[in-house]
Order: sequence, then structure tokens, then C-alpha cells
Amino acid sequence: MEAVLMQRAAAAAVRWGCVGEAATGGAGQQPAGVVRLGAARRAAGGAVRASRLGPVRAHVSEERSREAAGEAVALAEDAVRLFVGLPADVVVSDGRGVSRPRAVSAALRALKLLGVDGVELPVSWAAVQPGPGGWFEWAGYRAVTAMVRDAGLDLRVSLRTDGDALPEWVADAAAADPDVLFTDRNGHRREGCLSFAVDELPVLVGKSPLEAYEAFFRSFADEFKDLLGSTITDVTVSLGPNGELRYPSYPPGSNGADGYSGVGEFQCYDKYTLARLKRHAEASGQPLWGLSGPHDGPRYDESPESSAFFREPGGSWKSAYGEFFLSWYAGELLAHGDRVLAAAARAFGGKPVELSARVPLLRGSRAAEAAAGLHGGYGPVAEMFARHGCTVIACGVEARLDAPAEEVLARVKGACAEHGARLAAESAPLAAARGGAGSAGVWLSTGRTRPRQFTYQRMGADFFSPGHWPLFVQFARALECPEEAHADDLPGGERLTVPSASAAQDGARAVQTV
Repeated sequence: MEAVLMQRAAAAAVRWGCVGEAATGGAGQQPAGVVRLGAARRAAGGAVRASRLGPVRAHVSEERSREAAGEAVALAEDAVRLFVGLPADVVVSDGRGVSRPRAVSAALRALKLLGVDGVELPVSWAAVQPGPGGWFEWAGYRAVTAMVRDAGLDLRVSLRTDGDALPEWVADAAAADPDVLFTDRNGHRREGCLSFAVDELPVLVGKSPLEAYEAFFRSFADEFKDLLGSTITDVTVSLGPNGELRYPSYPPGSNGADGYSGVGEFQCYDKYTLARLKRHAEASGQPLWGLSGPHDGPRYDESPESSAFFREPGGSWKSAYGEFFLSWYAGELLAHGDRVLAAAARAFGGKPVELSARVPLLRGSRAAEAAAGLHGGYGPVAEMFARHGCTVIACGVEARLDAPAEEVLARVKGACAEHGARLAAESAPLAAARGGAGSAGVWLSTGRTRPRQFTYQRMGADFFSPGHWPLFVQFARALECPEEAHADDLPGGERLTVPSASAAQDGARAVQTV
């Protein structure tokens, strides 16, 4: 497998005339006219800290002056950093070793040769803390981190506290008291999804979930303190289902990541959430509003038009009660996010890493956003993230954006710009295989929705398959040096429209597939 991976990556690099750092003869010693990828860790002159730069996207010749090299560094600072997610099972379930280490090492070298900035490592709470005591097992994750460091790549780490990443001792606590899990109005519990209402309650063997999360964060920060700010540049914390700041409003049996039809259902029927609703209603002078969730709330598969609560006109969501409930519901979500980000900020305060968390991109309707807890839109979310110095990761992005997806991304970016929050993005699984590679590089290279970094999900057997790997290589090529891409490199015979010389001088990267 190693030979196959390296052969594919090398062939792509030779075909495009792109070389990685490993193929150069030293800083500034590249042939004229060659595009240098993966130069994020060493700017010309060596004066700029690598972990905050993306790949340098400019022609660098031997005759370039120091002034021109400085301009290249400025371009690098504005570039989109490209990461690739490592397999979810890259570390074995007991946290003590690496799954298929030779294949992982080969994959890392292939990505380095291609010019990718780094990789994302999902860290399972279940793997590192098998019991409720204070002991954590980090050996497997230390080994992967060392492999990434030796490959010369940056590392983003995702600390997972949701779904199958919940430790067995947490699952046992949920089995003893099922109301610690999110519950819909039919009494269906969401396995792996702890209710936000128990954040500060001692429901986990005498600890609160928030205390347990912070202990997990602090243990990681202590264990990897020698690599924070060098190899490890970013830490992402989980805020809800699939790591996203949302309620699990999607249908049972779905993980919500693949999209779903319908509005979804409110998840406010565990006893702890109902108690909070009751107290809020009484404090608002409307005690009858706190007896339960909306009696006419939507079903999972209902459209807004068929839902008595969300229909237009006449839906009760526009009534005084509807506004009361939706504002409270969204406020509970924001309060949970605020608590977890505050815990993460305490654990990583003063550490040279960038803190981030995921936000869902819900394209269905504003009603679906409200059911997921985003009734106030993305503005309050961006404000909360900015207050904690946390990057917003817009997740579930497809390679080919349609108008609704473009609009949602623009709303997220606008909210981040208004409140001073950083923006990053994360793809849907193997997005290039569905949407084609060329168009993905287009929207990532344009100003309206361009994030500061992009994580492509996720490495695995299909990632390096003949049906996907060439598309990903073209995706990376279109992102890093779109003006150098050739029509023959695009899948399906698409053509690239190269910007004019004047546009290029203005720093434009607007490449369009037609």
C-alpha cells in the first residue's frame, strides 16, 4: 500500500510541476516557475511562524528579492490552510496503539508530498478514559502525533465527547438514569447525547459532565504540552451531536451528518430540561407555558408547511408563546456552548494553540434551524465564539455548492465578520467524489465564503481509491494554485477560466469551472 500511495502522489506532483518541501534543495532554491506547495512551516527568510501560514501560492524564482519574498509571505498568511482528517479508528479502542501504522505513515508522506498543510486527529474520550478515575491513556495518540511531526505536517486535534466517544462508565450512568439523555416527545432517548440540562449536575459518578469534560481537556493539555504550538496548532472541542453546536433534532437512526428531510423534532422532554423550562416560564410570569414543549411541535419528517407550529401563515411559532419557547430553547443551546468553551479556555488558557468548535450548516429551512436550536441565526453563536477566542468551523460542506448552501455559508461568514470570530470549514465525507474537484477549489479561493482553513473528511480505504484519490489531488491543486491548473486535470472535461493579469495583480483567485 505504501508504494502505491507514494507512487500516486509523486505522479501527481510531477504532472503538475508542483513540489513539496521534501523535494526542494533548501529555502529559496527552487527552479524558476515552479509552484511551491506545503511551504506553510517555513516562510522565505525563516522569520514567520509556520503554524499560522498556509501554503505559499506564488511563483518563486531564484532571482526574487527579499521584498518579493515578503509579498509571498503576505499571500501565505491570507491562504486557506488545507487539512485532511485521519481515520476515526487510527488509534485502537483501548488507546494504547496505532491501527495500521505503516499505512498511516505512507499516507502522511503522500499528503506531505502533495502539499497539504496538516491532518486532523479525532481523539475519543472513551479510548483515553476507560474508568471514572483520573487516569488517562494517551500512548496511541502520542504515537500518531509523533508520526505527524516526523512527516513535517501540522496537527489539528478534535476532542470528542459525543456519540460513540462516550466512555462506558458514562453510558452506565445514562442506563441508570435515562433522563440524562436527550429525549423527544415520544420518549425516545438519544444514545450518546447527554442533555445540556445536566451540564452542571453530578450525574456521572458524582461528577458533572462539565467537570468531566474539563478534566479530559486538561489531561490532554498536560500530556501534549511539549507539542502545543509546534506540531499541534489547533484544538477542537465537541459541543453536541457529531461535535456540533446543535440539538439532535434529526430522526432516530440517523446521525444527522448526511442530511435529512423534514424539520426535525424538539429535544426537550427529559425531566431535567423540562424542569428548566418550568422554572423559566414561572420566572417569566407564564407558568402554563412551562408544563411541556409545544403541543403542535413538528414531527421529524414534516415540512414547515405541513407543521402546525411552523406553517406560514398562522403557525404558532410567530405567537407570543412560540417566541417564548424558541428563544428559551436557543438560549439553552448557547448557554451550553458558553459553558463548554469556558471550560476549554480554562484548560488551554495561555497555550499556543487555536481553540475551535463546530457549527452545523442547515440548508433545509429556518424552521429546521429553529428545531436544531439556532432560532436566533448564526449571529449569537459567532458572538459567543468570539468572546472565547474560538474559531467557528462550518461543517458538512459539499464540494459543489448550490445557491442555498452558498447563502448559508455567506450568513455564517457575515456573522463571524460582524462579531470578530475566525471562520474555518470542514467538508462532508469524501465530498470531492460527489461534487467534482474543480468547483470546490473555486469557492474556497473566493472572498465571499472563503474560510481561513479547510479540513477535508476523512482518510480511509476509499480516500486512496482510484475513484477518489485523483479527485482529491485535483481539489488540492485547485485550492493551492488555481491559476496553474490545466483543463486536462479536471474531471469530466470541465474547463478552467483563468483570471486576467490585472485581476491576478490585485490578488484575485477567482477561478471558475464552466
